[in-house]
Amino acid sequence: MLQLVIFDADGVLFESGDSNTSYYNAIFKMLGEPPLSPEEERLGVFLSARQVFEQRAGGDQERIRRMQETGAQLDFTPFFRLLKPPFELRPFLLQLKARYKLGLATNRSVTVPRLIEHLELQGVFDAIACVQDKVRPKPAPDIVNLCIERAGVSRNSAVYIGDSEIDYIAAETAGVKFIGLGDRVKSPIVIDRLHDLPSALERIG
Repeated sequence: MLQLVIFDADGVLFESGDSNTSYYNAIFKMLGEPPLSPEEERLGVFLSARQVFEQRAGGDQERIRRMQETGAQLDFTPFFRLLKPPFELRPFLLQLKARYKLGLATNRSVTVPRLIEHLELQGVFDAIACVQDKVRPKPAPDIVNLCIERAGVSRNSAVYIGDSEIDYIAAETAGVKFIGLGDRVKSPIVIDRLHDLPSALERIG
């Protein structure tokens, strides 16, 4: 029986391309770096900040450290305003919460608590896991596994909702069911819109 529905954040609960690009470009501008390339913009939607910085800096740990420190000093509020949820999330998620436990498993880190507050989703999620928990980012399964552990359910009763290949890999490696959202991911079950999720859950439940 399906007990836990775990959501990725970026690309699932909201579109974040403009927000993430503006955030990284603000950091790079402060450091005298060029703005994101088109490929970096694409990766910036689903990679962790550390992974984006590693892509840019390669093995230069001092450069990565400067990027992380600069990012930690920024006010996230202007970037949150650029997020684009498909609809008002709280009522939709609370309807699901009447039937399932809800989880959030994301490659985001320090932004997660303030992101939840910005989206008015306090008290919605039964379990949250992110890179700030000192686990490996996706595509490693650590974040998904931690979310399942915190929810107190078995992995065969959980499903992960994601929009990218790294989400699919993380779910597969964690041994949980997966529902893909949108055209950025290929998996046995794909839905076009978040609105289609309840019926997809019924089918696999």
